[in-house]
Parts: sequence; structure tokens; C-alpha cells
Amino acid sequence: MDRQPTLEGETLLLRPLAADDWDALYAAASDPLVWELHPANDRWQEPVFRAYFADALAQGGALAVIDKASGAMIGSSRMQAFDPADGGSVEIGWTFLARSHWGGGTNRELKRLMLAHALKYVERVDFRVGEDNLRSRGAMEKIGGRLSDRDGGLIETASGPAQHVVYEITRESFAQGPLQSG
Repeated sequence: MDRQPTLEGETLLLRPLAADDWDALYAAASDPLVWELHPANDRWQEPVFRAYFADALAQGGALAVIDKASGAMIGSSRMQAFDPADGGSVEIGWTFLARSHWGGGTNRELKRLMLAHALKYVERVDFRVGEDNLRSRGAMEKIGGRLSDRDGGLIETASGPAQHVVYEITRESFAQGPLQSG
């Protein structure tokens, strides 16, 4: 499975994140309100975001999210933890978007593109979300994510440990879900 494809939608271009994307991506990430409800709510700070960016490059699977109309980099997402067992699964996450692209169809298009690609190769896509991150949990439900009973783990953040939950979208639920309506 190619975890760093180039994908194009109506308004977005997703392409592999590269080291020289630092300035453009940090410009989108440096807004404290982007991270306000996120467990790592200090990620807008340059040293913290540098570590996040370095990890994205080291892990592979990171995608730059480009607004096709303006050419601006407006965020990023990742496909990680590919597991071919039992029909296969991959985790989509570490997603953030500039506030200029909240509340419209950007997250919906982003996830539709990534899910359509991933579900060609795996039966299930997982999304690990901070238990208290109500914005991300609401976004998961809007795109058809089902809260699973699997433990998302306790992840250490600058503000202390944060419990995570796991949402999932299967090949079948994607085919019948809200992302099919455009």
C-alpha cells in the first residue's frame, strides 16, 4: 500500500510531505486556536511543531494538503500503522487544517480522498482521537466514523497524559456512508 500517494479532488491536492514544506506548513500550524482542543495544545509553538514535523517525515505516510484555488498549503494528514493482517488496516490521523478551511467541506474532501485510496488496500481505517477532543470527535461522526471498543491508549502530551479513543471506517461502511454523497 502506498501511504504517500498524490491524490486530487475538486478543491484539494494531497501530495507527499517534504522537508522543504516546513515554512508553508508551519504558517498554517502556528495559530494557537488550531490546537486549542487538541491533546497536544502547545503544537503551535515552533519547537513543538518542529518535533511533530520531523516525526511526520521520519514515519512516512505524511501528506501535505494544498488548496488548489490558491496553491496554499493549508494543513497535513498521515497514513500510518499499516497492518496487512485480517484484511488489513491503516491509521489516518495527525490531521490539522488552517482555520480558514474549517466548517466547510475541506475535511470531508480530505478524508474522502484518503479513505478511497486506503480502502483499495485495507478493509478498515482507524482514527485515534483524543477522548476530550470534541471538535475531532464531532468531525469523525460527520464523516461516518464509528466509535470502536478498542482502547486508543494513553498518550503523553505537554499538558499531561491524554486518553485516546479509536473510530473506524470499514470498506463497507464507507461505501454506504455520508462521504459517498459528495
